[in-house]
Amino acid sequence: MRNPRVYQNSEFTLNDTMKLSDDAFGHIVRVLRLVEGDIITLFNGNEAFQYSAKLVEVKKKQASVEIINRTVVKNESLLNIHLGQGISRGDRMDFTLQKSVELGVNTITPLFTERCGVKLSAERLSKKREQWQKIVISACEQSGRCFVPEVTQPVLLQDWLNEKTKALKLNLHPKAEHSIMTIPVKFEGDRQEVRLLIGPEGGLSDEEISQANQADFQDILLGPRVLRTETAALTAITALQCRFGDLA
Repeated sequence: MRNPRVYQNSEFTLNDTMKLSDDAFGHIVRVLRLVEGDIITLFNGNEAFQYSAKLVEVKKKQASVEIINRTVVKNESLLNIHLGQGISRGDRMDFTLQKSVELGVNTITPLFTERCGVKLSAERLSKKREQWQKIVISACEQSGRCFVPEVTQPVLLQDWLNEKTKALKLNLHPKAEHSIMTIPVKFEGDRQEVRLLIGPEGGLSDEEISQANQADFQDILLGPRVLRTETAALTAITALQCRFGDLA
C-alpha cells in the first residue's frame, strides 16, 4: 500500500483529528486518489518528527486525518551549508535547488550577479521565490528530510558577501591552491557551518571574485574540468558532505 510523505505547515498532536491543507489535499486525494482508511506520513518542516496519519473523512473539497503515530527522524547532517547560488536561467536553478536539498543543504540564497542574465520585477520575484520554496518542500518529501531549508529573499551578491557569519566561506576557483578535500580547516564545536558561493552560467566576474576574497571567502578547486553551474554546486556540496558531513 502506498504511504506518501507530505508536508503540511501545522502542529500535530497524537490521536487528534485535523483537516488537511489545500495543498496536501490536492496531492493526496486529487492526484494520488487515496481514500478513507489509507495511511499517509506528514511532517511540518520545523521539527525532527514525522507523523503517521489515517484518512478518516474524504469529501470533494476537503479531507481529515487522524494522527496515529509519531517517529523521530535523524537524517540531518552536522554540517550546516548555506548555499549562495547565482541565479541561472530556465530549469537549471530549479534542478540545483532540488538536488542540493537532497544532499543536505540548510539554507539557499539566490544571488543577483553580473552574469546571472535574469531580470525579474518585484511581483515576479516574489512568485519565483514561492516556486523555489515549493521545489525545496517537494525535495524534502522525496528525500525523507523533516526540516525544510529556507529559500531566502534573493539579494545582490555584494550584500550577501557582507553578511556577518562565523561560517567557513568558500568560493570555487579553477586556479585555487586547495580543493575541498585538502583545505586546512578546523571547526569549533559540534556544529560545522559553511557558506558556499556558486556563480551563475558564465561564472563570477574577476571583480566579483575579488569582492568575495575581500569578504574572507577562500578560493577552492573542484578539479581540472570546467563544470556547469548546477554541476559545480552539487559536486561541491557532495565533497563537503564527504569530508565534513554524513556522506561516506
